[in-house]
Amino acid sequence: MIAAIWAQDEDGLIGKGDVLPWYLPNDLQFFKQMTEDNVIVMGRKTFEGMGKGLLPNRQTIVLTSDKDYDGNGATVMHSVEEVLAFSEEFEGITFIAGGGDIYKAFLPHTDVLYRTFIKERFEGNTYFPYLDWDEWNLVSVSEGTVNEDNKYAHDYETYQRNT
Repeated sequence: MIAAIWAQDEDGLIGKGDVLPWYLPNDLQFFKQMTEDNVIVMGRKTFEGMGKGLLPNRQTIVLTSDKDYDGNGATVMHSVEEVLAFSEEFEGITFIAGGGDIYKAFLPHTDVLYRTFIKERFEGNTYFPYLDWDEWNLVSVSEGTVNEDNKYAHDYETYQRNT
């Protein structure tokens, strides 16, 4: 199964440069909880924006056209088709984790969406690609906790593709 996971602001913003434009520890914990023991797929820029660090207890796939790319321990793949073939054999969930072009390439193949919707507006330059919401059913929403460390109101939303 392929799932997309991301956080966005009210305008669909997901990034500033190659990093998140906000600090929301609750969302980082949600990402960890959802992706552990699974696979995360990201583009080279997103991976480098994380300092080329591997997250524990999950396999990282970096998608890049650079045939000589050093993934620093991550699995390097070079096409959507290569990732899809891998995903068909993998028993867990293959999470698409950014950036914008990677989400766009995998949306036609995605079964489930996990979106953290942050009820604020931020400055940045990367937006989630166009999504035809008529193709998706909202199956759950839970309100995130706002506190001293998590200053922005946010909801965790799960969508399944209409069949």
